[in-house]
Amino acid sequence: MNRIILGVLLLVVGSTYAQVRLEGVVKDSIGTPLELANVIAINQATQKLDAYGITNSDGRFKLSVEKNTLYTLQVSYVGMKSAQAAVETKDQPVTKNFTLQSDNALDAVELVYEMPVTIKGDTITYNADSFKSGTERKLGDVLKKLPGVELNDDGEIEVEGKTVGKVMVEGKDFFDGDSKLAVENIPANAVDKVEVLKNYSEVNQLRGVTDNQDNIAINIKLKEGKKRFWFGTVTGGVGDSPDETLYLAQPKLFYYSPDYSVNIIGDLNNIGEVAFNRRDYFKFTGGFRSPSRSSGTSLNLGSNDIGFLTMQNNRAKSIETKFGAANFSYSPSKTLDLSGFAIFSNNKNELEENRSITYTDPDLNIPDEDTESNTTQRSDLGMLKLSATYKPNTNNQLDYDVLARVSKESQDQMYFSSVLGNIDQMENTSPYSINQNLNYYYTLNDNNIFALEVQHLLKDEDPFYNAILEDKDSYENTATAIGLDNLQLDYNVAQNKRVKSNQLDAKLDYWNVINNKSDINVTLGTLYSKQDFDSNIFQNLDNGSIFNPTNTLPNGLDGNNIAYTFSDAYVGLHYRLKSGIFTFTPGVSAHAYSAKNNQFNVSYTDNFFRVLPDFNTRIQLKNSEQIIFNYRMRTSFTDVNQLARGLVLNNYNALYQGDQELESALSHNLNLNYFSFNMFNYTNVMARLSYTKTIDRIRTTSQFQPGSVVRVSTPFNSDFADESASANGRIEKTIGKFKGRVTGNFSYNKFNQIINGMPSVNENYSYTFRPSVSTNFRDAPNFELSYRHTIQDNDQGASRTKFYTKAPSAEFDALLFKKFTFKTDYTYNNFSDENATINSFEFWNASLAYRKDQDSKWEFELKATNLLDTKVQNRSNTGNVSVSAVEYYIQPRFVTFRLRYEL
Repeated sequence: MNRIILGVLLLVVGSTYAQVRLEGVVKDSIGTPLELANVIAINQATQKLDAYGITNSDGRFKLSVEKNTLYTLQVSYVGMKSAQAAVETKDQPVTKNFTLQSDNALDAVELVYEMPVTIKGDTITYNADSFKSGTERKLGDVLKKLPGVELNDDGEIEVEGKTVGKVMVEGKDFFDGDSKLAVENIPANAVDKVEVLKNYSEVNQLRGVTDNQDNIAINIKLKEGKKRFWFGTVTGGVGDSPDETLYLAQPKLFYYSPDYSVNIIGDLNNIGEVAFNRRDYFKFTGGFRSPSRSSGTSLNLGSNDIGFLTMQNNRAKSIETKFGAANFSYSPSKTLDLSGFAIFSNNKNELEENRSITYTDPDLNIPDEDTESNTTQRSDLGMLKLSATYKPNTNNQLDYDVLARVSKESQDQMYFSSVLGNIDQMENTSPYSINQNLNYYYTLNDNNIFALEVQHLLKDEDPFYNAILEDKDSYENTATAIGLDNLQLDYNVAQNKRVKSNQLDAKLDYWNVINNKSDINVTLGTLYSKQDFDSNIFQNLDNGSIFNPTNTLPNGLDGNNIAYTFSDAYVGLHYRLKSGIFTFTPGVSAHAYSAKNNQFNVSYTDNFFRVLPDFNTRIQLKNSEQIIFNYRMRTSFTDVNQLARGLVLNNYNALYQGDQELESALSHNLNLNYFSFNMFNYTNVMARLSYTKTIDRIRTTSQFQPGSVVRVSTPFNSDFADESASANGRIEKTIGKFKGRVTGNFSYNKFNQIINGMPSVNENYSYTFRPSVSTNFRDAPNFELSYRHTIQDNDQGASRTKFYTKAPSAEFDALLFKKFTFKTDYTYNNFSDENATINSFEFWNASLAYRKDQDSKWEFELKATNLLDTKVQNRSNTGNVSVSAVEYYIQPRFVTFRLRYEL
C-alpha cells in the first residue's frame, strides 16, 4: 500500500512540474476587461484540448499547459467575435493578451473544440465529452467528474452543497426530476451537455419575484443521434453464490422528441442492486411542495409506518428486488403539456443483526442488552402520477397534478433479548394516499402578478403489530401494568392502529413590482388539517379468544379514539430591495392558530395569535461568488399520534401514552451560506453554518420498569430550550488532470428529557473529515483515493461515549487497448470506541468488460462482488438514553457474467 501511495504522489509531482503557466487578459475594443470569457488551449501536435479556463472579474485567465509545445489559443465571449492565436511554450511562464471585437466587426473564428465549461448568468453548462474517458456507463459516472458537482452517499446530486431538486432531459421532467433514478439509469453515451440551472423557477412568470436561491435543477442535453430514436441498454446476467443461483435483468429504454418522450426502466435481480428502495419511495415527493412551507408554520402529519429495519448501502444477508417504472410527457398542442409516471417496486430482504445496547446512566438501573434478530421483509410499493400544464399565453398558466400511493409491507422477526428472552414479532401495513395540486398564475401586466396554489392530501394508514414473548417472568411487571391475562403459556400481545388524515393547504400571492430593484409581496393563506386516530391493544389467548387488557385506557374507558383538527389562517408581507451587490428581503406573517382534539368525551382547544418575522440577505460578490443569510421564526405543531391518552404499543419494549394538552413549539432558525465557483484558478468553495433554538419543544419523559428495558414514554413541552448547530464545507481544487477535495461536517445537538423522574441534558457531537484526490485523464487510467474519519461523541448526562470510524477507500478504472474496461473499488472500515477496535472489515469489488469498439452494440462483463468474502459490517446508533453497536450480515462473495446490448 505504501508503494502505491508513493507511486501516486510521484505521478502527481511529476505531472505538475512538467507543466508551465500560460496566462493573459481578455478585453473588449475599448479596453474593458471581459469576465467569464472562455479560453481553450489546443495542442497542435495532437489536436487535442490540453487546458481550458474562464476569465475572472479582471479579465485574467490562467492555464497549465505542457512545456516546449505549440498551442492554438481560442477565446470566445457571448456577443463578441471569437479570436485565436498560436503560442509556443518553453520552460518559463507565457503571457498572451486578447482584444475581442463586437459581433459585426470581424468574420467568425471557427472553434474546433467546444468549451468544457461555460457560465452564463445562473446557468453552468458542461460539455460531457470533455470529461469522459470511455469507461463511463451511466449519468452518475459523468457527473462525479464535473467540477462543482458531487454525488452524495445516497446517490443524489449536489451543487453548491445543495441537493438538486429536479433532473430534466431535453427540458422534460425525468420521473418528476428524481435525481437518483436519473443518475443510475440514463446512459452516459447519450449525454451531450449537462446544464446546471441555479435559482431555478418552475414558473417563468415568477422568476423575477420569488426567492429561488435554494432551487437547483439539471437539464441533460442529448446527442443528436439520440433524438427521435429509441435508445438505451438491455442488460442480462447470471451468476452463482454458495446459497443460490444469481440472476439479473435490466432493460432501460428511452425516446425523446419535441412533442413527446417515453422512459421505461426495469430491474429484476437478487444480487443486491436495489433500483428503488423504501427510503427512495418515501422521499419521492412527486414534485409536490406545500404552499404554506414558507409561511412560518410547520405541521408534520407524521408517519405510521411499521418499524422496518434498514439496510446500509443496500447490503443485507439476502436481497431480491423487482422494479418497473414508466414515465411519459406529451404536448398535443403548443399550449398544453401532459406528463405522468407509474412506479412499482417489490423487495424481499433477509436480515441478520446482532446489537449491543449500553444504557448510559448507571443510576437509572437499566440493564444493558444484547439482541439477536433474523428478519424477513416484504415490500410492495406503487405510485401513479398524472400532470397537466396549460399555457394559453404568456400571462396565464394552469397546473394540475394528482399523485396516488399504495403499499403493502410486512416484517417478521425472530428476536432474542438477553433481558427479555425469545420474542417473535410480526408487523404489516397497507396504507394509501392521494395528493392533488392545483396552481394558477396570472400576470396582469409587468407590475402586477398573481399566484394561487391549492393542495389537498388524503391519507389512510393501518399498521398492525404483534409480539409473542415466550419468557413470561421477564415481562411480568409490564404485563401487570398493562393488565394482561397471565394464565397463558406466553404473552401474545397485538395492536391495531388506524390513522386517517385530510389536509387542505392553500394560499394566494400578489406581487407589485415597483421598479427593477424592488417589489412587494402580499400573501393570504390557510392550512386546515383533520386527523382521526384509533388504536386497540389486545391479547391472543391460548384458546384462540381475544382479551382486552384492563389498564391500557385511562379510567377504564373504552376506545382510544381521537378527533384532531388544526387550522392556520395567515397573512404575509414581504419587501425586496436590490442595492448594488445586496438584495434585502425582510418579511413578516401574522397567524391565527386553532388546534382542537376530542377524546374520551373531553375536548381541549388551543387558540392563539402569533406574528412571525423572517429576513433574507443575498450578497452577490461576483457572478460566481455569493453569500446568503437567512433568519426565520417558525411555529411547529404536533400530529395526532402524540395526543392519544391511551397506551400505544410502539414495540415490545416501548409503550407510549400521549398528552391531550400538548402545545406548539417556537423556533429561531439562522443559516449562513457561502459559495464560490472560480474557473480562473479552478477552485470551488462551499461553506454553510446553521443554528436553531427551539422553545417549548415536545420531548419525552420515560419510565422504565424496574430492572427491565421496557419503558412507557409520555410527551411534554420542555421548559428548557433545545439547540442545534451545524457547520459543513467543501474545498475543491483542480491542477491539470488532478482534482483534490476536502469535505468537513460538524453537528451539535442539545436536548432535554426526563428518565425515571430524573431530568437530563443530552449533548451529541458529530465530526466528519473527508479528503480525496482523483484524476481525469482522457487516455490514461484514472483513480480516486479517499479517506473518511468520523467521530460520534455522545454526552448523555451521567456518561459520555465516543465512536470512531476510519475508512480509507480507492477506486480505479481504465480503458485498456480501447476494448477492455476495468473497474475496481476497495474500502477498509475500522470501527472503534475510546478503548479498542470493535470491528474492522474490507469490501472489494471488481469488473472487466469487453466491447469490440466504441460503436459496438454488444458488451460482455464479468463482475465480482465482495471479493474478500466479508461476512459482517458494523455501525453505531445513538438513542435518547443509550448507544448501540450494530453488527449486520451481508451477502457473500459472488461473481456474475453480464451481457449488455445498446440500442
